[in-house]
Amino acid sequence: MDVKLKELIINNSDSIVDNWMNEVGKIKSGNYTASISDELYVNTNREFVNVIFTSIQNESSSKSVEEFSEKIINLGWPLSYITDGLQVFRRVTIEFLLKQTEKVDTNHFQNVLTSVDEWVEPLIRQLVNEYSGSWENILSLQRVALQELSAPLIPVMEGITVMPLIGTIDTDRAKLIMENLLEGTIKHNSEVVLIDITGVPVVDTMVAHHIIQAAEAVRLIGSTCILVGIRPEIAQTIVNIGIDLSKFPTRSTLKKGFTKALEITGREVVDLPAKENGIEDIMRSLKGE
Repeated sequence: MDVKLKELIINNSDSIVDNWMNEVGKIKSGNYTASISDELYVNTNREFVNVIFTSIQNESSSKSVEEFSEKIINLGWPLSYITDGLQVFRRVTIEFLLKQTEKVDTNHFQNVLTSVDEWVEPLIRQLVNEYSGSWENILSLQRVALQELSAPLIPVMEGITVMPLIGTIDTDRAKLIMENLLEGTIKHNSEVVLIDITGVPVVDTMVAHHIIQAAEAVRLIGSTCILVGIRPEIAQTIVNIGIDLSKFPTRSTLKKGFTKALEITGREVVDLPAKENGIEDIMRSLKGE
């Protein structure tokens, strides 16, 4: 950037910032930030313009750019906020520089445009790259977290575990279900595993095959798998595609499946008789005896 123009911009930063703040305020509704409070919007804009001027004063510094990009992502603001803001800053800065000279020739005009572009273009690329990188990192962390929660194996009693499945099952998730199911069955020394598909909205041919493969894998390592949550439409799908479920107990609800699991493990639910206290027992308890 031209040294004289750089000094002119820095020395007149207040005027440029004021013009930029006014212009950015006019496009608030256009970049999907209309619902943001005015106070937060103004404060963030001031931080944004500080990042811009920091970059021209210290071109090698990227810390402020990284921190600002992360803040915008955490606020949930769109990338267009950054790109629109920088385009407005470019226009405002060029207009300001051109007004400082009464007589503008072609060379001066070209020098102003080139100098501002040499400053703003790298900043645009850096901010966009930082924003994209931070966003991809956040998405990656969220994806891992969702995967960990998408196929939990829950021990509910000694020898009995439950895997509740919720949402759509695709190939990647089916692989995760299989891994968690086998590892969890061995880890918890499960005799019976209940796969609950009550929360799976659609069970097509692919999903049905994935579930049956998981149940078969459990059977091969010596445990019994019970499929629960078999709704009428799911039963019809399984029959239509010709899947043999004779090796696996099935139940319509988790409650019925759990009762079957108790039976397989040699246990049952027994109702305890209610404890009856006579008048004499009540009187003794009141006396503290």
